[in-house]
Amino acid sequence: MGLPGTLVHPLKVSEFYDLLIPSLAALAAIGAGLVLSWLIRRVVLRLNRRVPALEQSTRVARLPLRIVLCLLGIKIALALTTNDSPWRDRADHVLLVLLILAIGWLAIAVLLIVETVLLARYRMDVTDNRRARRLRTQVILARRIGAALIVVLALGSVLLTFPAVQALGAGLLASAGVLSIVAGLAAQTSLVNVFAGIQIAFTDAIRVDDVVVVQKEWGRIEEITLTYVVVHLWDDRRLILPSTYFTTNPFENWTRRQSAVMGTVEFDLDWRAPVDLMRTELQAILDGTELWDGRTGILQVTDAVGGYVRVRVLVSAADSAALFDLRCLVRESLIGWLQRNHPEALPHARWERVTPAAATDQDSTTAGPGTGAAAAPPGPKAQLFTGSIEAIERSRAFTGPGDEAFRERERKIADQNRRGNDDD
Repeated sequence: MGLPGTLVHPLKVSEFYDLLIPSLAALAAIGAGLVLSWLIRRVVLRLNRRVPALEQSTRVARLPLRIVLCLLGIKIALALTTNDSPWRDRADHVLLVLLILAIGWLAIAVLLIVETVLLARYRMDVTDNRRARRLRTQVILARRIGAALIVVLALGSVLLTFPAVQALGAGLLASAGVLSIVAGLAAQTSLVNVFAGIQIAFTDAIRVDDVVVVQKEWGRIEEITLTYVVVHLWDDRRLILPSTYFTTNPFENWTRRQSAVMGTVEFDLDWRAPVDLMRTELQAILDGTELWDGRTGILQVTDAVGGYVRVRVLVSAADSAALFDLRCLVRESLIGWLQRNHPEALPHARWERVTPAAATDQDSTTAGPGTGAAAAPPGPKAQLFTGSIEAIERSRAFTGPGDEAFRERERKIADQNRRGNDDD
C-alpha cells in the first residue's frame, strides 16, 4: 500500500508547483504593471505640468493603461513559467481577446488626452477666438472619427482570433462586391450625413461656438458630430439639424471672419421729426454705454412715403449678444427722448373734413353733360401717342411705319399743321 502512495504524492506536488509558479508570476506581473502605469502617468503629468486640464483627462486613461500592462505581464509570465498544455492555449486566447479590447480602450483614451493637449494651446475666452473655434471643431470631429475606427478595428481583430470566423471571413470576401453594393444602398443617407459632417469640419463653414441664424432662429453651434449639428438657441432650446442641412441650405454665420457685427433700429415717425436733434441724442446714448464698440453709429432717413418718415439707426458692437442689448437700449432711449421732448414727432394719423360747399363745387366741376358745365375735352398736351408730331413719332415704336392707321393719323396731323400755317 505504501508503494502506490509514494508514487501518487510526487505527482500531486508537481501539479501543485505547475499551478503555483505561474500564479505567483502572474501576481508579480500584475504588481509590476500597476507600478509601471503609475510611473507613466507621473511622467506624462510632469512633462505637461503647464496644462491643468491634463490631470483630469489622464484619469480616463488610468484604468485601461493598468489593464493593458497587467495583461501583457500575465501573458509574458505564463509564457516563461508554463509548458504547452490545453489550458495554456485557452488562457492565451482569452488573454489575447482581453488585450485587444484593452488596447482599443487605451487608444480612445489617448485620443482624449491628445485632444486636451491641443485645445489647451488656444484660449476660448478671448474676443477674437476664431482660430481656436476652428481647431476645436476639427480636433473634436477627428477624435470621434478615430474612436469609431478604433472600435471597428478592435472588434474585427477579436473576431479574427476565432478560427471559425476566419473561415467565414474568407467566404465573405468572395462576395464583397455584392455586399458593398447592398450596404451602400442601405446606408446611403447615413453616409451622406457622415461625409457632410467631415466637409463641415474641414471646410470651416461653421465651427463650435459660431453664432448662426438657422431657420429664422438665432443661436450658437454647440456640438458638431458626424451626422448632426446641435444649435443652442438664445432661449435655451436646442435645434438639432442633420449635417447635410449646412451643406445644402443657406444660413447666416455672424462669426465667420470676426465677432464684431452691425445692426439696425428703425422708426416710423411723423414728418415733423427733428432728425438733426435725434442724431445728437443718438451720439450721446452711444457715448454713455460700453456696449458700443465705437466703429459705427449713424442715423439716416431711408424712406418718406405713406404719411410717415422712416428713420434708421445703424450701430455696431463687439459681438452679437452685445449688439442685441445695444439695439434695445438705443430703441428705448430714443423713444423716451421723443416722448419727453418732441411728442409732435410721434406717428400721427391725419384726415380732412370736407364742407358741403366744397362738396357742391366739386360735384359741379366733375359733373357730366346735362348737369351744368360741360366737361372740356383734353388738350393735345394731355395725349401721349396722338395729338402732335412728337406723339406720332413716339407711337411709331409700337405701330410700325407700315401700319395704315399710323399713316392716316400722320396725314391728319400734317393737314392740321398746314392749315395752321396758312392762317398765320
